[in-house]
Amino acid sequence: MPTALIRGVNIVYEVLGDRGPWVALITGGRRGHEEFVPLGQKLADQGFRVLLHDRRNTGASDVVIEGSESEEEIWTDDLYELFKQLGGLPAFVGGASSGARTSILFALRHPEATRGLLLFRVTGGEFAAKRLPENYYGVYIRAAQEGGMAAVCATEQYQERIAANASNRDRLMAMAPETYIRVMSHWRALFEKVAGYPVMGASPEQLGSIKAPTLVIPGNDKTHNSQSGLDTHRLIPGSQLHRLPIEDQDVPLITFEEWSPLEPEIAATFVAFMRKAVADSGGV
Repeated sequence: MPTALIRGVNIVYEVLGDRGPWVALITGGRRGHEEFVPLGQKLADQGFRVLLHDRRNTGASDVVIEGSESEEEIWTDDLYELFKQLGGLPAFVGGASSGARTSILFALRHPEATRGLLLFRVTGGEFAAKRLPENYYGVYIRAAQEGGMAAVCATEQYQERIAANASNRDRLMAMAPETYIRVMSHWRALFEKVAGYPVMGASPEQLGSIKAPTLVIPGNDKTHNSQSGLDTHRLIPGSQLHRLPIEDQDVPLITFEEWSPLEPEIAATFVAFMRKAVADSGGV
């Protein structure tokens, strides 16, 4: 798998397709890019070059616990630099859950580089605002407080990161627990600051400023409830809404794997949207 040195961090990536407009698909949570290979291949088969990557601290990329900005802001600028190295800008950018939040930030921070947004399984609401800061940060802060970096490395998430990239253990064990706790606590505070918006991660005013063509496909669980997708559509001017043949379920999380029967419809909707956006921009 190719690796690019991006702002001092080794980022693992994959490009599907060798022609056509570029599009990035970003997975949710801290999951690796492999989850989106089947969906990405469907887009590549229709004439798009699809960039999939493991964000720092996810998949097989380097774990680097540092930075004054939020993780999603860091991921956004990493993706921008990766695209620059590959000569892929401007590009369509899309993703699910934290991938959708990162895509929104990409459009806000790099509007000139954004051809359009593909947002699905958008996160919002009180349930997600309470659940995610704990899942992303709280459990690992407590592990470091109670057992130092050895306890952090023993958690399931970091065991996966170490299995995918053995150098991650050395970097983590070289950190002082106090430093890890400080950075993770700072990231949690930044996350909580934007968690209460109708669309997690961006204020209504920020969403209203987005000029890029935008497609929204709502989710259907308590973390990615359909109302969050509807709010995204309402707040981003001129955005397009596509409702899948699904209903909200009273469960914390439906995995993307469970959405696999919906992938053909999602891919067809993405392709039609991107082709129209390209045509509307003069076919360039």
